[in-house]
Amino acid sequence: MSNIQSILSIAKRTIEIESKAIQNLVNLLDEQFAHAVQHILESQGRVVVSGVGKSAIIASKIVATLNSTGTPAIFMHAADAIHGDLGTIQEDDVVVCISKSGNTPEIKALLPLIKIGKNKLIGITGNMDSILAKQADFALSTYVEKEACPNNLAPTTSTSAQLAMGDALAISLLELRGFSSADFAKYHPGGALGKKLYLRVADIVINNQKPQVNADSSVKEVIVEISEKMLGVTAVMENNAIVGIVTDGDIRRMLSKYDNISGLTAKDIMTSDPKSIDVDTLAVKALAILQEKGISQLLAFDKDHYAGVVHIHNLINEGIL
Repeated sequence: MSNIQSILSIAKRTIEIESKAIQNLVNLLDEQFAHAVQHILESQGRVVVSGVGKSAIIASKIVATLNSTGTPAIFMHAADAIHGDLGTIQEDDVVVCISKSGNTPEIKALLPLIKIGKNKLIGITGNMDSILAKQADFALSTYVEKEACPNNLAPTTSTSAQLAMGDALAISLLELRGFSSADFAKYHPGGALGKKLYLRVADIVINNQKPQVNADSSVKEVIVEISEKMLGVTAVMENNAIVGIVTDGDIRRMLSKYDNISGLTAKDIMTSDPKSIDVDTLAVKALAILQEKGISQLLAFDKDHYAGVVHIHNLINEGIL
């Protein structure tokens, strides 16, 4: 077997092992999971997620997912908890402990301290005979037959299963809360993801100049307006209403069609019935229209009033594309 074939074989085997283990979680879900979700939903506190080693890394990711989907959560390393960080847990918090074996020394030391505080405990473990599973108020099984590691040592399949269980918790809570895309945007205001959910055409056109000429404006005036406003287009107005647009492309077509342009006006070279969009429309919708029509600009309207231009370069600069 060639080196390339060997590498691909290892990678495929790894993914197959992990995918089968995750699929098997469906068979391990029971009423304990439903009760755990219901308790978090009714709780007035946060979800404190804890673990050690690789499970601690998974715990951090689960915390991030919960926070971004409407469930307040905080990470607490199990080792740090028994050395001063136990104060992280507040009265109404729900504690989630993650451990493959469920019998690590840090988890064993932490469990009675949680019980003293009378916080509800959700255990996520691959060993339902462990101390974690037995002492948890709700025990969720993430049992895996074997790790993807050929030595069955490096946490791989087990951490994938933990991650999937955390996602199942988060998405169950999300749907039960009726968490919408608008809510999601509040938690993701930065970056392309957030902008796709909240950025509107009005937010873009307000920063652009507003090119416009009269229908009887000369070609020179049209070219100057397009050049000065730097959007590759100008609206053509007549009786305070838009009757067309002139784009860079229209200028090029005019130059190839006419030898003498001195007597031409904007109305002679414009494109009638220009594509337009309402300023309250999401910017991502503007992008879809531009791509569908194969054009670079849209005229934006605020009700019946010309508000400006949204250019595909604006969307690229905003990270929408």
